[in-house]
Amino acid sequence: MTYTLAAPVNETMASASDTLVIAMIVTYAAALFLFAIEAAYGRRTKLRAGRLMPVGAGAVDGGFADDIEVNVRTTEGEARASQSVLGRIALGVTALGFLMGLAQIITRGVAAGRWPWGNMFEFVVAMCLVAVGVLLFASFRYQARFLGAFVLVPVLILLGIGVKWLYVDPGPLIPALHSYWVPIHVTAAILAGGAFMVSGVTGVMYLISHRTEVKRAQGEEVVGIAGRLPAPELLDRISHRLILFAFPLWTFGIIAGSIWADEAWGRFWGWDPKEVWSFISWVIYAAYLHARATGGWRGPKATWINVLGFATILFNFFAVNYMFSGLHSYA
Repeated sequence: MTYTLAAPVNETMASASDTLVIAMIVTYAAALFLFAIEAAYGRRTKLRAGRLMPVGAGAVDGGFADDIEVNVRTTEGEARASQSVLGRIALGVTALGFLMGLAQIITRGVAAGRWPWGNMFEFVVAMCLVAVGVLLFASFRYQARFLGAFVLVPVLILLGIGVKWLYVDPGPLIPALHSYWVPIHVTAAILAGGAFMVSGVTGVMYLISHRTEVKRAQGEEVVGIAGRLPAPELLDRISHRLILFAFPLWTFGIIAGSIWADEAWGRFWGWDPKEVWSFISWVIYAAYLHARATGGWRGPKATWINVLGFATILFNFFAVNYMFSGLHSYA
């Protein structure tokens, strides 16, 4: 039997990684403060016509010989959100925090001499980085900067949990994680988890906005940030689009995990609690997409399925992992 000595930890990179994660948290907190001011006091501004704006349909002028009528988009519906210069500054600060997070992951990997997500601390930091990346993408492409005040709240909470309770010094992987399937399976879970996080937050925003619209229809006046949220239809579109992106990744992650389990333990599926809860999450999101595609449950009912799905993912990542694998281990 041969033994492989683990590479020594690069203390300089480890120290830089620890400094960067604290700086990242402070930066995100500053961005959240600016986003909150924009959400509360920004001017309600009409958003430009874009990919996710609600649209109307109209008939094309002119006809065809076979009297077939074709409907195309002719007008863009109106969507408004609170906007101010502070929001643009907050977006820049968020981008700075994202770069810090990217540098933190790189320095952590260099310090440990391995792929930089082999435990729950590293997993949480990476998932939060993906969530912030999704926020930045949605802000630039879909004018969804209004998500910032809400997305950064769970990001900061998870990073705080990671630093306070999940942190472990950089070091070698535990034996169970010595497989090339680790970067494949875990990367898919991280990407899907970050997108599901933003989708879940957007779903909560939708429920608040929908409730606000109901109150206004009943003649009630709604004040505060709840009354300044974008239209629920826009939030529903964003949430749905993110799930369409994340669900195939989650599916692939489960399949890759099964192949990894077969190589490590000689079975594809062993009804391990983490496997079971991953599958439960998959079923919930599949039910959400099925309900949307078939025209069954839409609106608040479908959104509650979305929120429940992300709740099961968090339960799996933290509670199940703690009860059966140990708080600091991802295996």
